[in-house]
Amino acid sequence: MNKPSASLKLPQVATTADATLEAELRRKLDNKTKPLGALGKLESLALQIGLIQQTTTLAFDAPQIVVFAADHGIADEGVSAYPQAVTVQMVLNMMRGGAAVNVLARQHGFGLTLVDAGVASAIPDEADPVPASSAVLLRRKIGFGTRNMARGPAMTGAQALSALGAGMDIVNHLPGNVMAFGEMGIGNTSSAALLLSRLCNVQLDDAVGRGTGLNDAQLEHKLRVLFDVSRKHRDAKTGLAVLAAMGGFEIAMMAGAMVQAAALRRVILVDGFIAGAAALVAREMRPHVTDYMVFTHRSAEVGHRLMLIHLQGQPLLDLEMRLGEGTGALVAWPLLQSAAHLMNEMATFESAGVSQQNEASAPPSATATPV
Repeated sequence: MNKPSASLKLPQVATTADATLEAELRRKLDNKTKPLGALGKLESLALQIGLIQQTTTLAFDAPQIVVFAADHGIADEGVSAYPQAVTVQMVLNMMRGGAAVNVLARQHGFGLTLVDAGVASAIPDEADPVPASSAVLLRRKIGFGTRNMARGPAMTGAQALSALGAGMDIVNHLPGNVMAFGEMGIGNTSSAALLLSRLCNVQLDDAVGRGTGLNDAQLEHKLRVLFDVSRKHRDAKTGLAVLAAMGGFEIAMMAGAMVQAAALRRVILVDGFIAGAAALVAREMRPHVTDYMVFTHRSAEVGHRLMLIHLQGQPLLDLEMRLGEGTGALVAWPLLQSAAHLMNEMATFESAGVSQQNEASAPPSATATPV
């Protein structure tokens, strides 16, 4: 893995591995009134949460979702079905409480923070939260969209570092021990596909998908453009160099936020393809960051399956979602709550007076490894 630049004070991220605690968590799960491993991924999820929180009694406090909004100059090459004006329009919609992420955040009691990481136009002052919306808007614009990476690097190294640092700072000032991350931005599936291809040595035509709904001719054009971009930036090899050459302000800011959340030992809910690209960048800088990540769903975007394989992530859901905004993370949230309640409240064989499986016939523990 690549070390970050010395000019960025990136926090250390410790591994969650703890053999003693893991044995205690497994023992607690195995003594519940059920066959060994019968709750499947819920058991591995409870185990992961316990290792993150360093306890056998799981608790969630003030869960937060942060949505980073930014545009990509590559949209000038016609790789998206929507114009960049949609990004600021969607930010306004979110500030009014009308987007899917607003609905799900209200449903599940998440604090919602929207971040202007690099929207291509100015967000008007009236976009500040309206009384009916619980969203908070942070104006942390690095630039008015990235530059067109078909013609040069998407951002300077200094801009990439500024975005990473801004993401870290945002998380550091938010409460709670659970962080979900989402995004909004025209052209970001192009950046995510390029990051996947370069950081994981994946063929670009296996990484590029239809994004916001391209038809066959538009997809073919997008592929041609991105192959040219990849060749243009073939000398970008390290995590930071790849991020600056072909990334996005929202991806960089989210990567910094993920590293900071892991350093604070918070559970990280990873959404879909764009959030997965940020996770790849975060892992380049701090390899243990993935210990803290729950991969909430498999996106319908074609490259996400390969991305999850390279991140060694087992998605909790596969609902063919591809909206972004962190919606997949919020839909999966009840599964984490269930895992915690089962760990904390389910009776043991002894407390319930239920006979256990005969020791002589009991198979080895079937509890799955952490997700």
